[in-house]
Amino acid sequence: MRGKTQEDIGLVELLDPVAESVGYEIVRLRLMGGAEQRRLQIMAERPDGDMNVEDCARLSRAISEIMDAADPITGEYTLEVSSPGVDRPLTRLKDFDTYAGLEIRIELDRVAEGRKRFKGELAGVEDGQVGLNLEGEDDTTVYFPFEWIVDAKLVLNDELMKRGAQQRAARVGADGADADENLGEDHADDIDLSESEED
Repeated sequence: MRGKTQEDIGLVELLDPVAESVGYEIVRLRLMGGAEQRRLQIMAERPDGDMNVEDCARLSRAISEIMDAADPITGEYTLEVSSPGVDRPLTRLKDFDTYAGLEIRIELDRVAEGRKRFKGELAGVEDGQVGLNLEGEDDTTVYFPFEWIVDAKLVLNDELMKRGAQQRAARVGADGADADENLGEDHADDIDLSESEED
């Protein structure tokens, strides 16, 4: 799920060690657009789940170096590095444990229970399967193999916003930073750190 196409997956394999070497994890990578101008969009975070503007810039520089050297993309492209955002995609098995208890949307690569799309409260992971308490169906928890999931995303609601605010407050307390210093962190998703690359 971190990569959608074979080209995406190849780039994830190339860039994973680069991101890890500077202290980050790639959450999702998408290479989009046509032959003339493409966009390489990378969502990433630190192992603690944080990702501010300075982190995005640092990772962007590290990725640019290896992309220049390896030259895996033909033609021009723009590199965008960002945090996953509050209503983030869930792309790794560990994400489904980390965000248990929150509302999500899931899309499968096959029909299960008569449909491919589901919404409900994330019930965590059990034996490599993702649990979901189905919306509108009391006491009904279904489990899907992680490999069946092609798309999963947190639903932006009051509970998620509250959790995000609590996490930011905890980081401010831990860092001893004031609100002004954390403004960039709160709005990291709104800032596009882009670089144009040529073949």
